[in-house]
Amino acid sequence: MKIICIGRNYSEHAKEMKAETPSEPVFFMKPETALIKNGAPFYYPQFSKEVHYETEIVLRISKNGKNIEKKFAHSYYNEVTVGIDFTARDLQAQCKTKGLPWEMAKAFDGSAPIGGMVTVARYKNLQNIEFRLDINGKTVQQGNTKDMIFTCDTLIEYVSKFVTLKTGDLLFTGTPAGVGAVSIGDKLEGYIEGVKLFECEIK
Repeated sequence: MKIICIGRNYSEHAKEMKAETPSEPVFFMKPETALIKNGAPFYYPQFSKEVHYETEIVLRISKNGKNIEKKFAHSYYNEVTVGIDFTARDLQAQCKTKGLPWEMAKAFDGSAPIGGMVTVARYKNLQNIEFRLDINGKTVQQGNTKDMIFTCDTLIEYVSKFVTLKTGDLLFTGTPAGVGAVSIGDKLEGYIEGVKLFECEIK
């Protein structure tokens, strides 16, 4: 199982990160050890002093595929949830300054908690669903998939040109504007269309 993450897929987030809006999808990967499930806690890493949340819609790949055409892409995922792409922002900044890869800031253990999966069929249009993150009962980030630069099916088509998708893989589809820091003791709750699917405590 692998975790594929899309960067800069919402224009307002690209702006807040002072990055260019991409002309084609940007993706990176996290290892299986990044995954946190079933409400398990996130332990704040000792190597960072600035861990940020990035709330994202996450798709579960339902069958193997390579070079998938966009018109068939919808048949390669059947479940969806909300998750967090935790980012050690201080390490990421250091790596960017030096022109180095920044997996250490994105792919560390526990950096990809996800909520419980629900069937895609629950939603009339996957490209028009609202999602949000609450921390300690207060909404801190919210978005709608209609604002994606690249749709879910476009992402499936693009990524599968380079990487074979396999059953059980997870695709993080990008974060909207509003990312921010977490602190020890915070309680995170993620929602799709007002239904809580995700919770995680920072320890």
